[in-house]
Amino acid sequence: MLGIETSCDETAAAVVAGDGTILSSVVLSQLDDHAPYGGVVPEIAARAHLHHLDGLVRRALDQSGVGLDGLDGVAATAGPGLIGGVMVGVMTAKAICAVRGLPFIAVNHLEGHALTARLTDGVAFPYLLLLVSGGHCQLLAVEGVGRYRRLGTTIDDAVGEAFDKSAKLLGLGYPGGPLMEKAAQAARDPGRFDLPVPMKGRPDCDFSFSGLKTAVRRHAETLGGAPAPEDVADLAAAFHRAVGDSLVDRCGRAIGRFRALHPDGRALVVAGGVAANRYLRARLSALAADTGLDFVAPPLGLCTDNAAMIAWAGVERLRLGLTDPLDFAPRPRWPLDPTAAKAPFAGAKA
Repeated sequence: MLGIETSCDETAAAVVAGDGTILSSVVLSQLDDHAPYGGVVPEIAARAHLHHLDGLVRRALDQSGVGLDGLDGVAATAGPGLIGGVMVGVMTAKAICAVRGLPFIAVNHLEGHALTARLTDGVAFPYLLLLVSGGHCQLLAVEGVGRYRRLGTTIDDAVGEAFDKSAKLLGLGYPGGPLMEKAAQAARDPGRFDLPVPMKGRPDCDFSFSGLKTAVRRHAETLGGAPAPEDVADLAAAFHRAVGDSLVDRCGRAIGRFRALHPDGRALVVAGGVAANRYLRARLSALAADTGLDFVAPPLGLCTDNAAMIAWAGVERLRLGLTDPLDFAPRPRWPLDPTAAKAPFAGAKA
């Protein structure tokens, strides 16, 4: 299966075998293109995808040793994401399928993250998934391919956005996640700043990070325009602790609901770009151990956006006969659980 990923600011192509062997995986980051703006610029991202994707597909096919003749299908991220970039990937995949007579599989980008644990660890359905990335923060019961039950979502900002915006407030730059993690590791007094733990103790499984972001801004303002590195480190560590406390509290609540739905469920899975954060992985691993669940997190390189996860989702869907027509329309929004109620505020992510 050839996989193509162009939903945000990584252009990626990969070839994955039916047994889960990653035969090739090529990712081109656009960080340098977007860093001067402090975030992803959709038009710049789409143009970069258009410029680089053909070459990356060729490299992925060459490195895999498979070639076009050895493909059984082509899978591409068809949403959600920045629609200009999504269109580039979808149209490239459709063109290959039309010329070679191959099945086309339109993959939900979030399903790519959701199924990565099956690619890397062979996790059996059902399992509880914490999906945390730049634009998404959800808790889902993963019941099968294409079968997701949302237990909680963000009512405002996603945790990845909170990392990026807090890093900008502290003058660390973009992308915020890795820079905040590096700064926090140098903290001298992680308990120096008192930050709120969003939604802690609430009976639902939802998230909120706008208040935490505001608290970081207020502390940053008290430190002045150019805070000392030790101040930045202590505040970054306090931010990590608050996020960790919130995720553990929300996941703990979701574990109870998940077990009520699926007493046979055995795993807590974390996926998405924020899952690469080692501190948060350790906190969630401890929670899983305390509650008798296996903890599964993909290798760091498969947490951030990549095409191997898209190819694997294509493998899973093709096995079930789930292919798509060539007139499939890319989707800027595409919830995994279409039956779930909309989040309370307009800023919430599908």
